[in-house]
Amino acid sequence: MRRGRAAGALASVVASSLLLAGCAMPAFLGGPPDRSEPTGERVAPELEPYYSQVLEWERCGDLQCTTAVAPLDWSDPGSGEIELALVRQAARGERLGSLLVNPGGPGGSGFDFIADSIDFATGDRLQQRFDVVGFDPRGVGRSSAVTCLEPAEMDAFLYDLVPGERGSDEWIAEVTDANRAFGQACSDQTGDLLGNVDTVSAARDLDLLRSILGDDELNFLGYSYGTLLGATYAGLYPDRVGRLVLDGAIDPAASNQEVNIAQSIGFEDALAAYLADCLAGDACPFSGSVDSAMAEVARLLASVEQTPIRAGDGRMLGANALVTAIIYPLYTPDTWPYLSDMFESVMFGQADTAFLFADLYNGRTEDGAYEDNSTEAFRAVQCLDYSYDDDPAAMRTAADELAAAAPVIGPYFGYGEVGCAQWPYLTEVERAPIAAPGAPPIMVIGTTGDPATPYHWAVSLAEQLDSGFLVTYDGEGHTAYRKSNACIDDTVEAFLVDGEVPASDPGC
Repeated sequence: MRRGRAAGALASVVASSLLLAGCAMPAFLGGPPDRSEPTGERVAPELEPYYSQVLEWERCGDLQCTTAVAPLDWSDPGSGEIELALVRQAARGERLGSLLVNPGGPGGSGFDFIADSIDFATGDRLQQRFDVVGFDPRGVGRSSAVTCLEPAEMDAFLYDLVPGERGSDEWIAEVTDANRAFGQACSDQTGDLLGNVDTVSAARDLDLLRSILGDDELNFLGYSYGTLLGATYAGLYPDRVGRLVLDGAIDPAASNQEVNIAQSIGFEDALAAYLADCLAGDACPFSGSVDSAMAEVARLLASVEQTPIRAGDGRMLGANALVTAIIYPLYTPDTWPYLSDMFESVMFGQADTAFLFADLYNGRTEDGAYEDNSTEAFRAVQCLDYSYDDDPAAMRTAADELAAAAPVIGPYFGYGEVGCAQWPYLTEVERAPIAAPGAPPIMVIGTTGDPATPYHWAVSLAEQLDSGFLVTYDGEGHTAYRKSNACIDDTVEAFLVDGEVPASDPGC
């Protein structure tokens, strides 16, 4: 299973796929195409052509769109350039500046997030005062993008069953070969961009966008992985921080294995919360206690691991795909009823609903196409942002730790190191805390029942940042703003619009 998309903000995916179908975009009220003039700040001579760009905005549907250019390699700005796609809705009232929004991932399209669901991403008060700007980070979507496989090849990579017992030498060899081939395909199709899609490079892009949008300071709303992007920006440019809201925080200091363990526990806890809710209702496919229902889910996973179920399209449902199908609806309690339907169908030997959920998670459409490059972009960013060890003994030890931490979900979170250890571009990244000394107050939001970005990560990030302050939502689901309660929404909007910092955690 791909650990990083679980780390990403699937708020936009869940919303667009299950909750916001047919939601209309707000009308753009800003008149003819516009220009964004850069701040004119002094930068190094080799960066001046980028920081002096004038953005010409054109009408695209009800919004405005444009394209910026950034250095391919920030350490060598003359080696080439990439494109960054932007979309915005101009402020509907008295303008404070730009508010850049990132939905997470890594690999999530901020362009689509704003273009398709701006009212899910931001409230009316923010839309009144800010130009709400969505952008695709480097490597993603409409920007210069990572490209790897054709749809049929992606199907094979994501869904083909691996021969051999999980964790055996044969199994590891098969997974290694598949991931090595995937990485080589990404390198062949993408070129040098593949080695330059790390989060630090994306944060430098963010500063460029801030400047050419005409803002002296960055106002930013980041969900899930977007919190790592925002925190990284603050660490690089603390004197250019405006008002940052980091919702569903990732701990910048957590290692790959620490992230895996925290997420396996998070999804296991979310599964238990779902089962408690299910058992209290009238149409639950499980019976007995939460513990007995958890044991039944474990047996179901073990069953399809040994005897996969054939779907109507011929694909075989194994444990990896079923775990993905389980995780997808766990991002928000609003989708828990769909999870009950899926479990019931698998219990009756039917795989189509499970594949529907796994496909939604992976961005696969009904006709077998892939609607975006989020799988490729996720892998490319994660492989540059963390360090990996593909020694079989070390991987087995790590897998045992995951299984011990989360006995139902954890066994299927192991061996993720294989993918990035075979990547064409390797880095030795040491994860470290981010303090951002001198930055103004930065809001960090944590949800106590968040499965993908566990609450203790938000606590940690708020403590790391010299000016961080924590806002807690006591509830279930991934991220909180615009999907929890008025306490969270009002606190976020008062901070972004008025600069109001709570005297203490409001405990929403």
